[in-house]
Amino acid sequence: MNIGATVDCDAVRDFVEGQPNVVVARTNDFTCSDPGQQIIKNDILELDVNRVVVAACTPKIHEPTYRAVCVEAGLSPYYFQMVNLREQCSFVHMDDKEAATEKAKRLVLAGINRARELEDIPRKEIPIEKSVLVVGAGIAGMNAALDLADQGIRVYLVEKEPTIGGKMAQLDRIFPTDDCGI
Repeated sequence: MNIGATVDCDAVRDFVEGQPNVVVARTNDFTCSDPGQQIIKNDILELDVNRVVVAACTPKIHEPTYRAVCVEAGLSPYYFQMVNLREQCSFVHMDDKEAATEKAKRLVLAGINRARELEDIPRKEIPIEKSVLVVGAGIAGMNAALDLADQGIRVYLVEKEPTIGGKMAQLDRIFPTDDCGI
């Protein structure tokens, strides 16, 4: 279900336009689509936008997309704030459009106020040692250790028993080849 079926998105946009420091407010049925993302990029570049608030669907699915849009437009991904109107407003007020719209206004205003406080977080690259600890030196553990070592990863193989090989090491012969278990 589209958010617009429950929330008067134009009323929310009109409310947002009157807020301090809001450069642009738009409605779009599918902001997560490629054309919707392009609109956000254009606004960042052409209107010198320094914070982005999107009031739409769930951040769990769409937030990475919008953060990537910010990066593509030269804005830090940490200057992005998502407001979840679908689950926190539209779905819970399906039978009351007026209440849904008023709650949406409050949620978006909270998102705008939070966006004002956002700060850039510098990214650091930290060198790491490619190594892995394999617990258990049975057949599976030894195979995993060998596969990882073949990929150039340093392996630490740990076994609680005095010998490696697990149950296989206890077998005299293995079917069907009659090979030694060790």
